[in-house]
Amino acid sequence: MSTTGLLGTAVLSLVALGMAAPASADTAQPSTAQVARQDVQRQVTDVIPAPVEAKADPKSDFWLSPLTVIRADKGAAKVADYLRGLIRPATGYPLPVLSSSYGLPAISLELGHADKRVGTEGYQLKVAKNGVTLKANTDTGLFEGVQSLRQLFPSTVDKKTFQLQGWKVSGGTILDYPRFGYRSAMLDVARHFFKPDQVKAYIDQIAQYKINNLHLHLADDQGWRIEIKSWPRLATFGGQGAVNGDPGGYYTQEQYSDIVRYAASRHITIVPEIDMPGHTNAAQASYAELNCDGVAPPMRTDIEVGYSSLCIGKDITYKFVEDVIRELAAITPGKYLNIGGDEAHSTSPADYNTFYQKVSPLVGKYGKLITGWHDIAKTNPPTSALPQYWDTKGTNPDVVAAAARGNKILFSPANKAYLDMMYNPQSPLGLHWAGYVEVKDSYDWDPSTFLQGVSENQIAGVEAPLWSETLVKSEHIEYMAFPRLPGIAEIGWSPKASHNWDGYRERLAKQGPRWTAQGIDFYRSPQVDWK
Repeated sequence: MSTTGLLGTAVLSLVALGMAAPASADTAQPSTAQVARQDVQRQVTDVIPAPVEAKADPKSDFWLSPLTVIRADKGAAKVADYLRGLIRPATGYPLPVLSSSYGLPAISLELGHADKRVGTEGYQLKVAKNGVTLKANTDTGLFEGVQSLRQLFPSTVDKKTFQLQGWKVSGGTILDYPRFGYRSAMLDVARHFFKPDQVKAYIDQIAQYKINNLHLHLADDQGWRIEIKSWPRLATFGGQGAVNGDPGGYYTQEQYSDIVRYAASRHITIVPEIDMPGHTNAAQASYAELNCDGVAPPMRTDIEVGYSSLCIGKDITYKFVEDVIRELAAITPGKYLNIGGDEAHSTSPADYNTFYQKVSPLVGKYGKLITGWHDIAKTNPPTSALPQYWDTKGTNPDVVAAAARGNKILFSPANKAYLDMMYNPQSPLGLHWAGYVEVKDSYDWDPSTFLQGVSENQIAGVEAPLWSETLVKSEHIEYMAFPRLPGIAEIGWSPKASHNWDGYRERLAKQGPRWTAQGIDFYRSPQVDWK
């Protein structure tokens, strides 16, 4: 459509809504009835994760109108289209994406000329009466800035149907950039299978809190979830299992690639995990030759751990592992492959070390870097490897030694960051082997002080894992992730100095109406005064 046609569409929408076009390029002011429809008051200092710098200015509120356009620099069009897709359904406004505002009120996305402090993921945001300006050095920075901008709208902007009301964007300025470069969530699709659309829904939910990695736990004792063409029974047989005998499933390589592309459109990198040498019963049930005795065990539907192990002494084990790594690397654009390593209780320490001395080089052979649970630290992996600390203890000599050698550590202590832990003894979902984890517990910790001997500059970031032993529906994912995931995201993004529970719980309360508008089934913790 031409620029003239787009502007004509905007004017026609005024007529359709029974509104008069503003006499100037200034934004039209809402009626009293529209103002009354506004929900909980919010300002730039309410954003989650907390920005590096934020200054509210209520005198600079911007009001969206049917004539508002989205002006995008070259290279910013995809983010502009994403923003339009977020706010157009509820507002009903055309919001055309243009290269010039043509004197109309605009939300402007500008690439380059941002403060050098914002780096590659940060942004600057200014909301003034005559328009909104979002600056960043990259489209990723613009995308993260959009996540802050959307929180300055009324929560009803997240509804998918037209809402007749005024649309105020809270005035002020933000300068923002992340504390850590690696901010991740994990979804276990092995214990229970979640379909591609369910994974995509979770991608959208975590993206709004500036999460930039999604770790998919693709294989475990109960199920194998990714097609490996050289070993087809992994999916067609091993993929049929799940906890409690519930329905299984698997992703074809084409479906997996589609998830990867969808995540990339939300500036999220997929990190696939094949857990080994333990947590491998589904693979061993699919292929008898992966067992030392050549006998395939039955599929398991319970949640016990630590009983399975690949046969360390057989050559076929390493052919299997290399084939899986090769095929997975070919369809994973991100730089990391997760090779597991946890709870290998049926593998002797000597065999565990032998296994990883053979397997670790295979990841590099196919152009990827290693990440895995922190147990791999004892095998002296390459310094490019990323051990993920999952324990509840504040000491671990192997991890400290790895950090001293140069490995960055990813933090997800189970008693703080595991989203599948029960909130309290009455929680209808989750486990509690690491304790009960309320919202304050999940927020009130710091990775730079959690593990004795590992300091700020040795940390890659944080991850919020969500295991699915008790989860079978998307509503279950939402209930366990929200409201805890935003707190883990804030630990990963926001400055350490801004970390304060009392302030955070007030900001978190204002997210409740937004989740309700999005249809997220969240846990209404009594620790938070939900608005």
